[in-house]
Amino acid sequence: MKRPVPYYFVICTLILIGAGLILHRHWVYEIPLTPGESQTIWSLEAKVQFMANGEPVRASLARPSNQPGFMVLRDSGASPGYGLNFIDAPAPMAEWTIRQANGMQMLFYRVEVLQSENSGDLPPEAPPVLQTHEWKEPFASAVRVILDRVYSTSADHFSLTRELLKAFAAEPAEQNVELLMNEFGNDRPEQLAYMLNKAGVPARVVYGLYLQDGRRQQDLTPLIRVWQGDKSQVFPIPGYSPNLVGTEDMGPLLLWEQRGAPVLDVMGARDSQVRFSMIRREESTYATVANTLSSQYNLFNFSIHSLPVEEQAMFKTILLLPIGALVVCFLRILVGLKTSGTFMPVLIALAFIQTSLVTGLIGFLLVVAAGLVLRSYLSKMNLLLVARITSVIICVVAIIGVFSVLSYKFGLTEGLKITFFPMIILSWTVERMSILWEEEGPREVVTQVGGSLLTAVLAYWAMNNPWVRHLTFNFIGIQFVILGLVLLLGSYTGYRLLELKRFVAFTR
Repeated sequence: MKRPVPYYFVICTLILIGAGLILHRHWVYEIPLTPGESQTIWSLEAKVQFMANGEPVRASLARPSNQPGFMVLRDSGASPGYGLNFIDAPAPMAEWTIRQANGMQMLFYRVEVLQSENSGDLPPEAPPVLQTHEWKEPFASAVRVILDRVYSTSADHFSLTRELLKAFAAEPAEQNVELLMNEFGNDRPEQLAYMLNKAGVPARVVYGLYLQDGRRQQDLTPLIRVWQGDKSQVFPIPGYSPNLVGTEDMGPLLLWEQRGAPVLDVMGARDSQVRFSMIRREESTYATVANTLSSQYNLFNFSIHSLPVEEQAMFKTILLLPIGALVVCFLRILVGLKTSGTFMPVLIALAFIQTSLVTGLIGFLLVVAAGLVLRSYLSKMNLLLVARITSVIICVVAIIGVFSVLSYKFGLTEGLKITFFPMIILSWTVERMSILWEEEGPREVVTQVGGSLLTAVLAYWAMNNPWVRHLTFNFIGIQFVILGLVLLLGSYTGYRLLELKRFVAFTR
């Protein structure tokens, strides 16, 4: 079919506009075209929420300071109607004040930190005063027994702390340790610090944030900071880890509060909480950082960096969807690969990004296989379509729950990531595969499932590529280029690659 001239003009215009926007941001704003050429900047946002009672409100939030591996570039706050002050002594904090507030309140604190390669101990600092704490029997005796044992196997404050934490991490737990763990409950970090103080070790509970690109609604992780003279080290607490699956997912650790002071202190309100969002980006030089953070955004420097960090993290994933859609268009239009659903492989690829490829493939096959078995039983009940699909959804949720529990029981933490799969899409996939099995046979089911998985894997590789992620997040013009390529693919009316096998006989 002959295409009108304006059709190709639109395609060329889109590609040229996209290329122009990309080059403009690269040349004028010095945004690097490839990752790894620049320094890593973390944008961190703390969202403070509380319920005000119509009284004067004072909310204080701890602020991070320079530390090994991180340098604070700048910070700011968003607080309509509130007075905001940044206090540096005795501890860095942001303080919001208002004469009267009612109902749910939301305050935002944003900080930009530069990640560096410098590592090492925290800067020298005088140790805090030892705190005293008394336990009732039999807990006091258990504390003495444990401290005597770890003291005999240690050489200094740091090794004593390691021995104590190792005792609380042992499986199965020793009798005295188990007694204290049941007693401590959620106060375990503070109680461990009290135990160290009782042994003559200056220690405080501090709070850190494990940085992982695109994470939202995260909590701070409690840690133990121990002093030996004017030197100090930070130790993770057994049983307290960030909201991530598997220690391999933990990124660099930023200490948000370093002296054992409260992270959030709110007066004149109730039900206060703070959640953290984070996103990583690349900047060419420190001077560029100062310019790009100056909020001087215009039409040609159009960027989602002006959005709150939580929304940036969401868009960083959303902007990858056109890449997956482009892969699907290429494989279906030019290669002729069959898939179960047009863009279902893109959603599966997104799940692979959250889980990891091998874990995602195994989880997908297990859930679909178990779902097909249950669906074959439901087909004998002659249910209406809506009721049948609803039943499949419930079964898929149950299957994922069972697999997650079994994985946890057997110590396979990777299996917990199966919960990232889109359950509605999985349910509809099971339904389509079951109908296809009945109408076309198992061969067609294997063909479409195999095509869907191959497409999902290729889309995953494309979407998870660091270079692609860097371009889609930092250069909005790439979306115009992708749209132009999709329109160009849409004009193809020739043979697909897999259709050429019909002409094999002519070569004999």
